[in-house]
Amino acid sequence: MSMQKNHPFHLVEVSPWPILGAMSAMITMMGLIKWFHTFSSNLLYLGMISTSMIMYQWWRDITRESTFQGHHTYIVTMGLRWGMILFITSEVFFFISFFWSFFHSSLSPSIELGMNWPPKGISPFNPLQIPLLNTLILLSSGLTVTWAHHSLMENNFKQAIQGLVTTVILGVYFSVLQGFEYMEAPFTISDAAYGSSFFMATGFHGLHVLIGSTFLLICLTRTKKNHFSQIHHFGFEAAAWYWHFVDVVWLFLYISMYWWSS
Repeated sequence: MSMQKNHPFHLVEVSPWPILGAMSAMITMMGLIKWFHTFSSNLLYLGMISTSMIMYQWWRDITRESTFQGHHTYIVTMGLRWGMILFITSEVFFFISFFWSFFHSSLSPSIELGMNWPPKGISPFNPLQIPLLNTLILLSSGLTVTWAHHSLMENNFKQAIQGLVTTVILGVYFSVLQGFEYMEAPFTISDAAYGSSFFMATGFHGLHVLIGSTFLLICLTRTKKNHFSQIHHFGFEAAAWYWHFVDVVWLFLYISMYWWSS
């Protein structure tokens, strides 16, 4: 803009990414429904590719605004902090709905479930095998992301990169193990309320782990490019908050859907 700015707020330039992002998300969901009904995944892949390309370009623009153009002043950063806090709060309520459904069915199983939980014929996972290993992995990743954060605040970029690399590896390891667990599962999402509750809750948590791993991988790339400083690294803080939220949700999932249900 040619006009001189006499305020600390950031008036965002006209951007095509919000409307294109909404359209690509709609295409992705339409492709998902088409895949469910016709087993054809071409529209789903188109939506996922377009969404990924838009995410890359949108985040690139935000990185430029904060790192190179200096638009993210203290007041703008505080607004971003509150936005991230409210977003994580909405995610908390999103998962509360799954836990509500699970405990509604488990604490008072209906006659259709044989008044048993888990329903008769369903063999739950052993909580002391892959679920326990995944719990240790996520708890460890919470420690490593905190290590990376404190290293960044102490201007120790070498240890910050080491902590982020370790966290991303642990996140990918968790996703691989969860995928293996799903392939070996003795029940499916269509097996009564138990299967629906289990796969919806753990599946969406797995999606959040993938998103969080991507978030941290981008922070790792930005750290290597010296985009963060000792006092200006909200992008990393937001990723760390999100990762801790993912950790806490998994603890509740492990205690209720793996350990208590078994």
